[in-house]
Amino acid sequence: MDTMLAGRFHLDSKKFAVEEVPIPVPGPGEVLIEVKAAGVCLSDVHLLDGSLVPLFATSDTITVGHEISGVIHTLGPDLKRGLPTGTRVTLEAGKTCGTCAGCVRHRPCTQMLTAGIDYDGGWAEYVIAREDTLIPIPDTLPFDQAAIIPDAVSTPYAAVVTTAGVRPAQSVGVWGVGGVGAHNVRLARLVGAAPIIAIDPLPSARERALAFGADFALDPAAPDFADQVRAATGGHGLDYAFDCAGVPAVRDQAASVLGLGGTLILVGITPRPLTITEGLTFNYLQKQVRGHYGGTPESVSELVQLTAAGRLDLAPSITDHIPLIDAADAVHRLENKIGDPIRLILVP
Repeated sequence: MDTMLAGRFHLDSKKFAVEEVPIPVPGPGEVLIEVKAAGVCLSDVHLLDGSLVPLFATSDTITVGHEISGVIHTLGPDLKRGLPTGTRVTLEAGKTCGTCAGCVRHRPCTQMLTAGIDYDGGWAEYVIAREDTLIPIPDTLPFDQAAIIPDAVSTPYAAVVTTAGVRPAQSVGVWGVGGVGAHNVRLARLVGAAPIIAIDPLPSARERALAFGADFALDPAAPDFADQVRAATGGHGLDYAFDCAGVPAVRDQAASVLGLGGTLILVGITPRPLTITEGLTFNYLQKQVRGHYGGTPESVSELVQLTAAGRLDLAPSITDHIPLIDAADAVHRLENKIGDPIRLILVP
């Protein structure tokens, strides 16, 4: 067999289709992965609807998908790590291009390339991966759960642990309890945040947030919303507000309920401008805003360890399994929040 199915996005025509393409051959330092599971992320939806534009695309047609797990199928030349065929792995969602002079590997910069956006990703039967992007996973970790770690879980994990540095007993608000926000709630609880307040307009999402460990779940449209936040935090306001929706109105609302020295963490991405309408009190209370993007290699490895050790059960995060050939239907379901999914998984 020389061909495979792959979900291909044509950048010029903005058309997506599952097509038959040649199986790629690994080059030096690369391996061929047989894909077992691939997550469907809101970033994928944004790529296909045109709101997310690849900055460093390596081709005019890209195989979508940056949440990938599988097994090593074929070894390329000049490998250093010694991982054999059959090794179960998940893949980091991005890689450095290697062309920047003095580049610090794995650190975000203008030359950080993202799988499924800048180069071919994992909505396919097979995918090429650089060996330094492979994270071995134990036999006890299912492929579907492992696939979502590199973004849906590692993005909020890095936001909570690294960008914010949340400490036990600090108050946290999470706006948008979808694929990323639901995990943000769970990870905030894992590090001991208290109270944790989930904010979402969907009643089902608020119910899920409570099941995932939130202490309170609020409707952002409630007329007494700010009063509810103040009451939940003992009148102090939030230490950290995580915008997992990427919506300007959310950011404005989140900033307004921060307490003294509180910080707004921008987890969700949007091309729209950041607008904060609050005036002098933002300065007076010494509030801050921090940008955040994706996870880190360390966060993926740590999360694999945490799930393997039973500290984090990702089974409730898997909403449904969908055949690769029906990838367009999965995108439609996520885009329109049909069934309020956390993560849909494509299975080749």
